[in-house]
Amino acid sequence: MPFSSLPQFLADALTERGYEAPTPVQAAVLEPEARGRDLLVSAQTGSGKTVAFGLAMATDLLGDAGTLEPAESPLALVVAPTRELALQVSRELGWLYAKAGVRIASCVGGMDPSKERRALARGAHIVVGTPGRLRDHLERGALVLSGLKVAVLDEADEMLDMGFREDLEEILDATGETRRTLLFSATIPQPIVALARRYQKDALRISTVGSERGHGDIAYQAVTVSPSDIENAVVNLLRFHEAETAILFCATRDSVRRLHATLQERGFGAVALSGEHTQSERNQALQALRDRRARVCVATDVAARGLDLPSVSLVIHVEVPRDAEALQHRSGRTGRAGKKGTAVIIVPYPRRKRVEGMLRGARIEAEWITAPTPEAIRKQDRERLLAELLAPVEYEEEDRELAKELLAQRSAEDIAAALVHAQRAKMPQPEEMIPNTPEARQADREKRKRPGFEDTVWYRLAVGRRQNADPRWILPLLCRRGHVTRDEIGAIRISADETHVEIPSALKAKFDTALERTAKSEDPEDTIHIEPSEAPRHMARENRREGPRREPTGRGAPGRDYAKPGPRKHRKGQSNDDGPRGGGGKPFKRKFKPKGKRD
Repeated sequence: MPFSSLPQFLADALTERGYEAPTPVQAAVLEPEARGRDLLVSAQTGSGKTVAFGLAMATDLLGDAGTLEPAESPLALVVAPTRELALQVSRELGWLYAKAGVRIASCVGGMDPSKERRALARGAHIVVGTPGRLRDHLERGALVLSGLKVAVLDEADEMLDMGFREDLEEILDATGETRRTLLFSATIPQPIVALARRYQKDALRISTVGSERGHGDIAYQAVTVSPSDIENAVVNLLRFHEAETAILFCATRDSVRRLHATLQERGFGAVALSGEHTQSERNQALQALRDRRARVCVATDVAARGLDLPSVSLVIHVEVPRDAEALQHRSGRTGRAGKKGTAVIIVPYPRRKRVEGMLRGARIEAEWITAPTPEAIRKQDRERLLAELLAPVEYEEEDRELAKELLAQRSAEDIAAALVHAQRAKMPQPEEMIPNTPEARQADREKRKRPGFEDTVWYRLAVGRRQNADPRWILPLLCRRGHVTRDEIGAIRISADETHVEIPSALKAKFDTALERTAKSEDPEDTIHIEPSEAPRHMARENRREGPRREPTGRGAPGRDYAKPGPRKHRKGQSNDDGPRGGGGKPFKRKFKPKGKRD
């Protein structure tokens, strides 16, 4: 038996769950050198980390008789960054220690805190929770950690990124010095090393992350589309793959809300997950996916960690991830526990270079493809339909009687055609896509041109990202200095040290005259130099390759370059989807202070 070194109830639980052999991270924590020591473990998402630390803490939880004895205060504490991950950990440890009579208390935001306090008062062997809620119970005296034997920080890097450092430090400072500390993290950046140095003693470093950062069980694909075709691409990808469960990742709550409504309107069984949903709503959405009442989940990155659905075989990045780490954590929702999965990135044409750089940074080989066409989808439908209808089935006598009545009134061919028609009617219709050719892309751009922007000129401002240039104050500045309206300003391109703006050629004379007159103003903001310019270099390259490009202005327009990509840092006290109580980062200071703005 591969788990023969474990207590019998643990080995039986693993066998019943279908574990034939431990995963690499599980095998590593069961080595004799890891027993009883602090552990600093880095392993990929979906590698079996939860069961791994469940097995690692067995020696701390079990008494001399190899069973769990009643405990007045918690023996083990597991801290996770999100509600979903904490509840998933509770379920995993629940079946792993079920035969030992384990008592587990879950303490997460969005749940009734009074019920959690009662569960803690009754005594729990293991407490699982999110940092903010655990800290609340600790400060109210409901959570006593003086008798703790083992503390586990799951996804420690994510908790630090989310601003939970102060919460974690207060929780760990409340524990006894003799407790073991197990840190599990997908990556080991310097802040994790510092945390380990402070709270661990002689920790054993375990790494099961191979040289290839991408998951070997995930096939990555990148689909290039017109910015106006993103939703159509989502529909066609869902129809082409017909995955048992698919997760669609968006960047904002508004995007989730909009795409969820669109998919429901088109006939998909879809649920939504974002920070605006209550814990009850999240639980209902996840249960609908587990019960197969829904097959599509539209989510923000709040679901990138802790969402464990074994049936997920397709992940679609509807909006490009902010960085390589986000890409991998999102994609890690599929290809879990040895199963194969597909991760598809929908790439608007203007963002292809950024995605290529992200994939190189993540050492991921992605196949660049075009979105599935209606013809390809119908071919897939035909093959799936034939396989489904020709599969062996045991028929009831009542079914055969009805079949005889049908054959008496219609031909066999008509009946088969009616059956095929009924099956096809259940499927949402695929969408026509703009062909992925230079000519089609040019025609699409021409179609999406704003009236009056067929012929434009460019101007250069001597401020850029390094001077905290932002469209929110550049746009009013241009309107005041150039005596134009917001609708008369086209694309805004912000680079490191300069900004380029586009206006219709018909307004050039008026704009130049206004700039000359307003430059004499005593307003400090009017000292920003604005002059005629060629198109930005990256625009010129694209124009030479694919013809003239005109895009709408306004925040969120395709291809806008507002700031350097990277994870968003939370200021102290700023909330996110799961409400961390603390955070880092210095207050934002603008080098240029436009009129009416205050820091």
